[in-house]
Amino acid sequence: MTAATGIWPPAATPFREDLSIDTERYLAFCHELLRGGAHGLAVLGTTSEANSLDLDERKGVLEKLIASGISPAQLLPGTGAASFGDAVKLTKHAADLGVKGSLLLPPFYYKGVSDEGLFEFVSEVIGRVNSKRLQLYLYNFPQQTGLVWSPGLIAKLRRAFPETVVGIKDSSGDTQYLDTLLEQFPGFAIFPSSESLMVDALGKGAAGCISATANTHVKEIRALYDGWKSPEAASLNKRASAIRSLIASYPLIAAVKATLGDQHKHKGWHRLRPPLTSLGDQQAAELRGKLAAL
Repeated sequence: MTAATGIWPPAATPFREDLSIDTERYLAFCHELLRGGAHGLAVLGTTSEANSLDLDERKGVLEKLIASGISPAQLLPGTGAASFGDAVKLTKHAADLGVKGSLLLPPFYYKGVSDEGLFEFVSEVIGRVNSKRLQLYLYNFPQQTGLVWSPGLIAKLRRAFPETVVGIKDSSGDTQYLDTLLEQFPGFAIFPSSESLMVDALGKGAAGCISATANTHVKEIRALYDGWKSPEAASLNKRASAIRSLIASYPLIAAVKATLGDQHKHKGWHRLRPPLTSLGDQQAAELRGKLAAL
């Protein structure tokens, strides 16, 4: 199986008033992202509020996406969990469904664990899932997890599992770390989490981008991906980066959902599961005005 490339939005999850998943709206939105230019969907990630969903909900989301007509090959679900057993259950379920791959966070409750411990964690997940279909994309988000997939650990995992550990999403925002990965691991599917980093990263061998703001501006980001070598690349990059910078100047998930609420004219998009909270009316209005100006 070839590794993923392109634009993979981490699809946001709409909730009803009782905070259950608004499945009909969610499925329609995922199909809309694909029609808008997404190569696939990195569902059940941070922007999806996956760690606010229980295991049955996370499994159900994948099953319903596939039942709605989306190819498993267009899905990169997050299957990381603080619990080792939950990570195995989610990853096995996804692999059995035939998805493109799984995005695996490190076990994020315990801090200060060693590379050896993280290596054993990944080894056990791979061994217990025990599927030739399994392809893992490490998910690096130290601001949330307190842990880093170090270059040394990545190299060790690639040597041990060359057919299974095939890529990484880097949400650190650390350009030195990203450049180190791109330099040390040619052929590894490396996805920065911001379109503002994408053009430079593509020039160094990156696979694409998994960006929260691909929820709200997938067409612009796809145009940048397709045209990053074109004469229009600078202007496309400037526009996409300005949108990203503006939305990210607010609490990111809340700002993405507020923008989706405006775009879809449905207030339900504003809802987040506790402990996350929505933008206030004043903040949402301010963001709306600044986006309109852009």
